[in-house]
Amino acid sequence: MSYEQFAYTYDRLMESMPYEDWQRFLLESFERYGVKPSTLVDLGCGTGTLSIPLARLGYQVTGIDLSEDMLAVAQHKASELLSGGRAGSVRWLQQDVCEWELEEPVDAAYSFCDTLNYVLEKEEIAEAFRQTYAGLKPGGLFVFDVHTPEQLFAYAEAQPFYLNEDDVAYIWTSELDEERVQITHDLTIFVKAEGKSEMFRRIDETHEQRAYPLAWLEQTLRKAGFSEVYMAADFTWETPTLLTERAFFIAKK
Repeated sequence: MSYEQFAYTYDRLMESMPYEDWQRFLLESFERYGVKPSTLVDLGCGTGTLSIPLARLGYQVTGIDLSEDMLAVAQHKASELLSGGRAGSVRWLQQDVCEWELEEPVDAAYSFCDTLNYVLEKEEIAEAFRQTYAGLKPGGLFVFDVHTPEQLFAYAEAQPFYLNEDDVAYIWTSELDEERVQITHDLTIFVKAEGKSEMFRRIDETHEQRAYPLAWLEQTLRKAGFSEVYMAADFTWETPTLLTERAFFIAKK
């Protein structure tokens, strides 16, 4: 992921994303499975927009991301938002989500905002599942979401996308490899320069995502050792259908 330039604009562009729904779904997963975790891992934590609120709820959170710049933004946000002697904590580690490893196993791991769609090879997905299984305590949960194959086809059909606001604008085009169900997003972003009312900085980004059959993901989770696997659709607890845009998995060790 080429997030280095993107990191400092990321939060502005992601303001409309349903972070509260991701947090709600995660907490509902804990309740439904009778899990009362204290230690969490956020795989692909980005700028910490989910990690930090969970730490404020009292969890001990480790945020893992490959981007040093994303983690720098997360650290800055955490220093401002985590104060006042709250029970929880958060720390940041620069690691690959396919190879992550901590000193001790944790109670639960989660990966949201289609992070695992950025893993472009089946072998790497399988390794990420094995590493997560190894990093969980017995009875621990792994909760994540992915864009479905149908959603990537929908992106390709609906593109290009545009945003034009006072402080930021972008042009976003996409090209789909239908055989691999792998999409390339090319973004040209214009961000208003601080202190210069008529000046904009240009950022060019390319991001690739691949969607995997949901049945294959379930099978691969079970091969990694997870004893229970449940699939849900679009922030609900309904079974995914061909209309599902974002599928959720809850896997128990």
